[in-house]
Amino acid sequence: MPSNPALLKSPKQRHGGNYEQLAADLLQQKGLSLIAKNWQQSKVGEIDLIMLHPGQAWDTLVFVEVRKRKVSNYGDALMSITAAKQRKIIKTARFFLTRNPSYAHLDCRFDVIAFNEFATEENYKPKTFKAPIKADAILSEPEWIQGAFIAKAW
Repeated sequence: MPSNPALLKSPKQRHGGNYEQLAADLLQQKGLSLIAKNWQQSKVGEIDLIMLHPGQAWDTLVFVEVRKRKVSNYGDALMSITAAKQRKIIKTARFFLTRNPSYAHLDCRFDVIAFNEFATEENYKPKTFKAPIKADAILSEPEWIQGAFIAKAW
C-alpha cells in the first residue's frame, strides 16, 4: 500500500516527502510498522503515514500527520494543524478503514510528528527585512505527539 514517490511532483511535495520519510524512519525505530504512506481518498484528503503500533495486549492503528514549520508569531508545526485539518484527517481515516476492513477491529490513534525550524541569532532578521531565513536555521529534533487529537463519536 505505500505510495508511489513519483506522485510527489512539486519541490514542496518532494521536500515534505523527505520529512515524511524521516518520520517513518523514526517511528519504525520505535517499533511501529509502516502500513501506508501518503494514503489518499479522492476529494476527501490524505494521511501522511499509517502505522501499526504493537502493544502487549492489543495493537493500535496510528494515523500520522507530519508537519514541518518555521516557528513564528503564528505558532509552531503542531499549532498549524487546525480543527478543520483534524476533521479532514479523521474523515480520511474512516475511508481508509472502510476500504481496508482487516484493520477495522483495531483501536485507532491520531499522532503528529512535528519538525520545528528555528532561526539562529546570527541569521535572525526582523519581519520588516522580508529576507528568507534558511542558511543557518536550526531544525529541532522531531517531536512525536501521541494522541495529538481525538475523533469524537468514532
